Amino acid sequence: MIKSVFNYPVSTLLDIESGVIYAIPRYQREYTWSRAQWDALFDDLLENEPNYFLGSIICINQSQDALSVQSLELVDGQQRMTTLSLLLAAIYQSFRVLPNLGMEQQIELYNLKHKLVLKRKSDQPRLIPQVQNNNQQDYFAVLGKAGILDDVEQVQHAGNRRVLKAYRHFLWRIEQYLQELSEPVAGLQALLDKVNTATLVKIEVAGHSDAYTLFESLNNRGVPLTAIDLIKNKLLAVLEAKDSGSIDKHYNRWKKVIDALGDDYAVQERFFRQYYNAFKPDLKDIVSVPVATKSNLMQVYEKLIAHDAESFLQAMIRLSAHYAQIVGYRAVPEQPKLSGLLLSLDRIQGAAAYLLLMVLFERKDTLELEQEHLEQVVHFLIAFFVRRNTTDLPPTRDLTRIFMDVAETVLALKGQAVVSHIQQRLTGESASDEQFEKSLKGPIYEDNKAVCRFVLCALEESRMTLETRVDLWALKGKQYVWTIEHIFPQGENIPDTWVQMIANGDAALAEQHRQTYAHCLGNLTISGYNSALGNKSFAEKQSRLDSQGRKVGYNNGLHLNQALANETSWTVEKLKARTDQLVAEVMAKYPLELPPKD
Repeated sequence: MIKSVFNYPVSTLLDIESGVIYAIPRYQREYTWSRAQWDALFDDLLENEPNYFLGSIICINQSQDALSVQSLELVDGQQRMTTLSLLLAAIYQSFRVLPNLGMEQQIELYNLKHKLVLKRKSDQPRLIPQVQNNNQQDYFAVLGKAGILDDVEQVQHAGNRRVLKAYRHFLWRIEQYLQELSEPVAGLQALLDKVNTATLVKIEVAGHSDAYTLFESLNNRGVPLTAIDLIKNKLLAVLEAKDSGSIDKHYNRWKKVIDALGDDYAVQERFFRQYYNAFKPDLKDIVSVPVATKSNLMQVYEKLIAHDAESFLQAMIRLSAHYAQIVGYRAVPEQPKLSGLLLSLDRIQGAAAYLLLMVLFERKDTLELEQEHLEQVVHFLIAFFVRRNTTDLPPTRDLTRIFMDVAETVLALKGQAVVSHIQQRLTGESASDEQFEKSLKGPIYEDNKAVCRFVLCALEESRMTLETRVDLWALKGKQYVWTIEHIFPQGENIPDTWVQMIANGDAALAEQHRQTYAHCLGNLTISGYNSALGNKSFAEKQSRLDSQGRKVGYNNGLHLNQALANETSWTVEKLKARTDQLVAEVMAKYPLELPPKD
């Protein structure tokens, strides 16, 4: 039975006067959020108005009486609550290192501390993570590092796990955020206010059976209307009012837009955000919103539809057809090279550039752009995003602003000048070669698997001929056939053969090497039989055959594996040398230069 359902701000959920703690059960999965989710949360809080809705949490409340400490079992929403707590710890640390804090800030710091530990029992964290993969110890260690919790036991290798990485990432995001502000105290306060006022629906149930029933109900009884549904309903209502009896005709026209955008709601929503952001200069007399976000999307489109619904629908049909080509859903007619480049841009997660490409596709004739110009732009964007997604520079929060600015400033240019301007503008925003090299030499697989897979595939594809070409992006269901293989296994239970080879039998040293080097580029390759290799010994990985006697190990014919097939052993020295070699190849392949003309 449901005991209560309320939409609370975070400041109320973590009220310093309450004795409520949130305990995540042991059976819940470990903390799995990564940089993509950390950045999404941080950016959503910054970009949206106060009271931004963050979702819901479900708690089991089996207490009978009001107690000084009330423990709620957090059975849904633990990823979000853990991440919010880590963000608050990072804000606390960023606050307390500022010099000359006034009394008001000291009080704010005190209040912030007691959102994370109880006021009446300051050694009791308000959130108690589950114990899997040291999540609980790592979280307590974060509170210790931030000066919130005293006498915390230090744990080994915490820096290699997600909890401490999330905390450090938020410290870095906050540092980047404050660099743009003249008043760091006011900036931190503004960020804290965004977190405090963000809301979560807290659902309390009496027991586990009630929680399960609620899960089933939430998952099986449909979904609320999306922003795209509301845009469609508004558009059809306005068109029907002007042309009675035309609802079917206009619905079929709207369906052309959705068919072009596909079934993925995230793509649909991104299109509508990017349409406004791309063509904002043309729309400024209708809508005055600085940038379209998830929270103001309906506000933007209500005004656009009310202004001229028919012209709006025509634009949506035309632009969604461009977008389908840009995202790789449809080939660009008679332009296989450009279509292939756009597919690569999608694979390297270059979606932030789509708003610029929408303008270039739509204004191709006015800007006097030839096929070669578009190919040069997309080729350059691929290199830009390989570097950006490896280094996180420029920051995610700046990408929309950068591409909106470029999309507006190219309108005064023609032909090759458009291409050169895009190159010069984005080169100025990109990471340096030194930053790029440093990130490439780090745990690239752990930091961004998509970038890691992209560069490995790109290096392999550059060596293929018509006779040896293999589709490394082929899918079986929703999974890639060809996947990333760790030469020295990445799992915690290191096989004895590997302990002997990589660390001369020293298990502790082998574990240290695993945490330091397992995810580096030099320890990675591509295999269509990753599950068959797994924890096998190095010799077995080299000579592995399938059930029909075909070579599926490092003798599988891929260029990336040729040197591995001829090695007699795999050591840290060889791993580091291969990392240096592959990093050099990636840097040479993705310079911030325009490609040579054919």
